[in-house]
Amino acid sequence: MPVLKDKVAIVTGGSSGIGRSIALLFAEEGARLVVADIRENPREGGKPTHLEIQDKGGQAIFQPTDVSKIDDLKKMVDKTVATYQRLDILVNNAGIFMMKPITEVTEEEYDRMMAINVKGTYFAAKFAAEEMLKRGIKGTVINLSSIAGINGFAEATTYCTSKGAVTNLTRALAAELGSKGIRVNAINPGVIATQMTQVDVPVVGKFEVPLKRDGKTEEIAACALFLASDAASYVTGINLVADGGYTAV
Repeated sequence: MPVLKDKVAIVTGGSSGIGRSIALLFAEEGARLVVADIRENPREGGKPTHLEIQDKGGQAIFQPTDVSKIDDLKKMVDKTVATYQRLDILVNNAGIFMMKPITEVTEEEYDRMMAINVKGTYFAAKFAAEEMLKRGIKGTVINLSSIAGINGFAEATTYCTSKGAVTNLTRALAAELGSKGIRVNAINPGVIATQMTQVDVPVVGKFEVPLKRDGKTEEIAACALFLASDAASYVTGINLVADGGYTAV
């Protein structure tokens, strides 16, 4: 039996990269999806995620969402419940990346990073938790952090700051919501081959890791599936590092 049968999941940033792989895998495992993103078409090309899911016989809708806007996040959750009458899983995947010396970072760049990576994650979790609690659903929240939320990296101060916040927010949410039956975990990927890391801000191939390769989006999706499933029913408050061993050495 599919491990997410009859579950309803939101994946922010679900049109491209890691988010797309998570949405496609969740749908394969029986979940009904809301693909929330600022753009509908995948950055890497191809058919929109929700349409690909529909073509394979799954249920999915697209919800235009700018995660830096609280009104969009509330609409995202409201649309999910209006469509499927419940919400079981939130995957906070949407995020941006930047490398720039701190001496060159502008206030606008800093604020944008925090608005998308931190505020978006925080308020999406807030609205999702409200719905889960209202309906008595023992759901789960999965935040996409980064090894930059654990280690420091030169010329990535804004990104490290934002992901450090997500890493600790995950622990705080787990502590607060655990007694209500809501699990909250994070995934801390290393360098994963995506449009963003290969083209927008090229970092693929620049870090030496014990496994001698960069990660694949499907591998992060597999981590998310585990955390969303009943196999992780006693797992909350962790930061699951998937980095090919980078932080081990």
